[in-house]
Amino acid sequence: MDEFLARIRYFDIQIRKAVNSQMRGTFRSVFKGTGLEFSDLRTYQYGDDVRAIDWNVSSKGHGTFVKVFREEKDQTVFFVVDVSASQQVGPRQRLKLDTTRDVTGVLAMSAIREASHVGMYCFSDQKECYIKPASTMKTGYQLLTSLLALEPQSTRTNIADALLFTLNILKRRSVVILLSDFIDTGYEHNLKALARKHDLVVVHLYDRREVNLPRLGIIPVHDAETGRVSWVNTSSMAFRNQLRESFQTNQRQLERLCRQYNANYLALESQEDFIPRLVDLFRVRKYQ
Repeated sequence: MDEFLARIRYFDIQIRKAVNSQMRGTFRSVFKGTGLEFSDLRTYQYGDDVRAIDWNVSSKGHGTFVKVFREEKDQTVFFVVDVSASQQVGPRQRLKLDTTRDVTGVLAMSAIREASHVGMYCFSDQKECYIKPASTMKTGYQLLTSLLALEPQSTRTNIADALLFTLNILKRRSVVILLSDFIDTGYEHNLKALARKHDLVVVHLYDRREVNLPRLGIIPVHDAETGRVSWVNTSSMAFRNQLRESFQTNQRQLERLCRQYNANYLALESQEDFIPRLVDLFRVRKYQ
């Protein structure tokens, strides 16, 4: 745990340095979401933004009305984290799950610092861990401790159920950060619904061997989620091309879906330095 916290502090310092030097600001714009919530209606006045007009009320014939918004004081940042067995891929010293923990940890601590409510839901094909959103540093450390100590009870993945849980548990518009390798199907409908209701950030974790497998000849490959073993020829050009094209097709479809519904998308290779990539994401979100 001490090693994990030290690593999170190191990443946190690196990100803050980058944010301060490149963005001249804080994380607040990253985590605030829309920053506004509906408060009241008033009569339209010359110079008002026409996008604020409430056409349903105005159509009743009593005048033109615009919506009045107020700044949200308490923004919720909610992490939805895939901890299924497919996250246990990569070199022994750094699995996909290790990168997932680091990214979640540093973003959670940054959100807590900006006075946000922070919560987390870890999933496989069932609920593995749930931490109710709160705005104390104690909650931040509880989140980190739970994430590191968690031993999933199931190996399988069900992203659709995890998204449905999130939709049901979050009543107000929140920043939802979804971290997964997206090795699953049938989650698209719920992802669209989540992106419509909340400010969604999708972090797609993958291992380089899922794109470019080493040439090892004919070897047994163990599926960690189903337990099945298949023999594959890793030196076969057809197999290697199929593996790469399958990954790229899934990635393009997920990225297109996110773009269509105004969700931020970030693909992270688990062995790369993720600090510059996160800063790039922050820069995009700051000016949205």
